[in-house]
Amino acid sequence: MDKKNALRAGALAAGTTLMMLLMSSPALALSRDDGDDPGPGLSVIQTVGLYVLIPLGLFVVIAGLVMVLDKSDRKGGASSKSGVKTDAQAKA
Repeated sequence: MDKKNALRAGALAAGTTLMMLLMSSPALALSRDDGDDPGPGLSVIQTVGLYVLIPLGLFVVIAGLVMVLDKSDRKGGASSKSGVKTDAQAKA
């Protein structure tokens, strides 16, 4: 990409970022809105569990299910579904 296109892309990215920041400023307001009824806050343990441990647990469960339910043949070390023989298979 030449210098002119890079400058144009950078200006577009900067402009988009600036517009998003300006449009999201009400989200950063410190005053409460009418009808605002926040619940009790989360403790550190609850926050870590909700945003770290639960996603990691889901990842482990999904990865475990994929590994257990995998039906591919693992004798040759490579997948034999492609029909292409590896060097070790071709020599045998």
